[in-house]
Amino acid sequence: MKTYLFSSLFLMLTLFGTLTTQAQQTNDNKNNYVVLTKKVPQLQPIILTAEALKLEEGDAFGEFKVVICGKGIGDITNTEKISGFIKKAKKAGVQIVACGFSLNKFNIDRANVPKEIKVVDNGILYNFQLQKKGYKSISL
Repeated sequence: MKTYLFSSLFLMLTLFGTLTTQAQQTNDNKNNYVVLTKKVPQLQPIILTAEALKLEEGDAFGEFKVVICGKGIGDITNTEKISGFIKKAKKAGVQIVACGFSLNKFNIDRANVPKEIKVVDNGILYNFQLQKKGYKSISL
């Protein structure tokens, strides 16, 4: 009876471990990243991190996305605060994404969001969807 129980447990752990590994091996074995942040000034160290990872990983480096959510979302419409980060992000291959839910909550006019910034309906949901595709994720 013990052998049957242990064999079943081993089989289940092996199966679930394999499924998790397969789910994370998407996008041609590239390392993809997503960072969720609430503050535009944090883009500076985030972009520097993306540049370092790109240099370190070479061809294994995939996509790097930054999702901005929360109260500080209004800063993306301030040209003085965001334009330098947009240029640096583009050069580093980093995509900046804005949370539409936060834009709505804090009454930010989407027409004022720079065209280089992608807007998604729900930034937190978008982050989870990317994680399900195997993206490595961190929130700041």
